[in-house]
Amino acid sequence: MTGKAAPGRYNSLADIAGLKIGNAQDGTLKSGATAIICDEPMIASVAVHGGAPGTRDVALLEPENSVESIDAITLSGGSAFGLDAASGVQSWLRQNGRGFAIGPVRIPIVPGAIIFDLINGGDKDWGKHSPYRDFGWDAAANASIEFETGSVGAGTGAITAGLKGGLGSASIVLENGVTIAALFAVNCLGSCTFGETKHFHAAMFEHEKEFGGHGAPDHLPADASDIKIKFREVTANMANTTIGVVSTDAVLTKAQAKRLAIAAHDGIARAIWPAHTPMDGDLVFALASGKSGVVPGAGDWIDLGAHAAGVTARAIAQGVYAASGAAGDPYPSYQEKFQK
Repeated sequence: MTGKAAPGRYNSLADIAGLKIGNAQDGTLKSGATAIICDEPMIASVAVHGGAPGTRDVALLEPENSVESIDAITLSGGSAFGLDAASGVQSWLRQNGRGFAIGPVRIPIVPGAIIFDLINGGDKDWGKHSPYRDFGWDAAANASIEFETGSVGAGTGAITAGLKGGLGSASIVLENGVTIAALFAVNCLGSCTFGETKHFHAAMFEHEKEFGGHGAPDHLPADASDIKIKFREVTANMANTTIGVVSTDAVLTKAQAKRLAIAAHDGIARAIWPAHTPMDGDLVFALASGKSGVVPGAGDWIDLGAHAAGVTARAIAQGVYAASGAAGDPYPSYQEKFQK
């Protein structure tokens, strides 16, 4: 990318001061959860553009609704079972005195979203209750400014068309000092690379070889526009999904946070082909801390929207690039296929 914009210190969602990220997972289950913890409540909204979303407490994030700020966001595997992970994060926050105050009661506000990773080679025979509530608690307890990406947390059992998916993150600091960052669990129906090549669709946004530095292909492969999907037989009860968070330290209203989430969806479309299908639950949460003190003007929104899409695309590619292989995987990891 051109200009003076460059990744932040961590090149991750942790570059937004006041955010901590934690993961918990089980390698045998091939699933897990990721908690994004706000040190203080943050302005939040959401944009859902996929046809098969699995969510908790997203309606309250719409600009016309009362709650302005939230305490955490949970991303989880496990399909509908994984919605329990947000309860674990909520319990951890309550234990630590956090939450929306109503008289003497505090209620932590923890929206969440899930990916479908039930058919990925993992042992899902978990007994009477799923482990996702515990994953949520452990992910919240593990939250830090330093965290792993790839086959961890909500990205543990993620897969894409022909490759393992994963959890990825990226950030950018604009010339005016505003930081924008993203974290995504990539479990899409479509593909993140051009055909069968090692070149990511998101190559034009890459910084400092964060996902291999291979750039765009010298020439487009013949199958570059082919619709390559991870299930040969697609049925209505299959769900996939790329879910994540885009965040900034700019001062935003709830309605402006919604606009940031909408813009970030362009990054999903830049990084994945095809995207936003009826079987994907593609969703972007948006968080605004306001800690930079910068109130964006009308002209600043060109940069905010463009870079929200850029960090989203980079986070998606980085999640696939960082994934690691495991026994029983239905597809190889990027490293196994291209970095031998």
